[in-house]
Amino acid sequence: MDYRKLKADRLFDGYRFLDDKVLIVSTEGIIEDIVASADAGEGIETVNGTLTPGFINCHCHLELSHMRGLIPERTGLVDFVFKVVTERHHSEEEILVAIDKAETEMLENGIVAVGDICNNSLTLAQKQRGRLSYYNFIEASGWLPSVYQPRFERAKDVATDFSILDHPYSIVPHAPYSVSENLWREIQPFFEGKTVSIHNQETAFEDEFFQKGSGDFTRMYDMMKIDNTHHVPTERSSLQSYFNKLRGASNAILVHNTFTQQGDLDYIQLQTPNSKLQIFFCLCVNANRYIENALPPIEMLRKNKCNIVLGTDSLASNWSLNILDEIRAIRQSQPSIPLEELLSWSTINGARALNMHNSLGSFEKGKRPGVVVLDQEALTARRIL
Repeated sequence: MDYRKLKADRLFDGYRFLDDKVLIVSTEGIIEDIVASADAGEGIETVNGTLTPGFINCHCHLELSHMRGLIPERTGLVDFVFKVVTERHHSEEEILVAIDKAETEMLENGIVAVGDICNNSLTLAQKQRGRLSYYNFIEASGWLPSVYQPRFERAKDVATDFSILDHPYSIVPHAPYSVSENLWREIQPFFEGKTVSIHNQETAFEDEFFQKGSGDFTRMYDMMKIDNTHHVPTERSSLQSYFNKLRGASNAILVHNTFTQQGDLDYIQLQTPNSKLQIFFCLCVNANRYIENALPPIEMLRKNKCNIVLGTDSLASNWSLNILDEIRAIRQSQPSIPLEELLSWSTINGARALNMHNSLGSFEKGKRPGVVVLDQEALTARRIL
């Protein structure tokens, strides 16, 4: 097997920065070792920047790539969701071209794996090309109790389509406010041993809806002509109203968390003292800025030692699908967070969340995590393996 010996200004192995080290990697991208420069021998290739494993995008809607720039910024979540539902239908050719372009953008910016939301099979052909690794989250939604059966059958049909890929997949709930109790009961058996995702507390109105049955979500149901009379407020936050329904999954990725409170984190801790369920909080800060002009409570999550990962959401709600743009936005608002920590969120933490840590996320022998050269000052990257 042929090997390359790569030395950069610094090396980030997925956990920490290392200095004066050489990465030994096969020409197929399989990691052999990290050794001191003095022990690496001849044939060392020197590159400018920082070597890092490829990035993991834990939350994306690749199927919405054709909606780039179509929805104005700062509409608020309710109007954003309404526009996605009513304006997402374009020609299949246009959608497929946009999907290809968006995947290429991720590839060029050092992303190697994606947790991708799927409401249909339009991304299937692109994923068959095998350019990136995917965890396909087949999304089920349906707030009306009477429609649970056809919505469940549709999710199963989409899951069957994606089962032909050599990629993991699971059937997951869209959001607490869009999945009826009937639909929850149908999809819960499919969580067993899987990674699941759910959009969580993206707007303050989400908690108000579950606590009191009021707020802007009632306007959304009116706009969509959905009868909401079956809803009984739980008098608890959104997260505390649905969290126990995730039991059986191995990992749960809670996405956005823009209005998550300390009481919610305390609740999770009480519910999972000896649980095998691993909770990951996915931050999509540019999407939060785009839709609500708000940011999640990053310092609170850090203080509570939460597992944090990063996502980009969709091009309907973001300016790019670039994890480094997410890191840049976090650094603008939280400059004290070490870059080493931010990189770990986007590499090994993301790989753990998607249960891909045996092959991705860090420079460890036998893994094939991708090799990216990062310019730490400009926060730009290029993939070299």
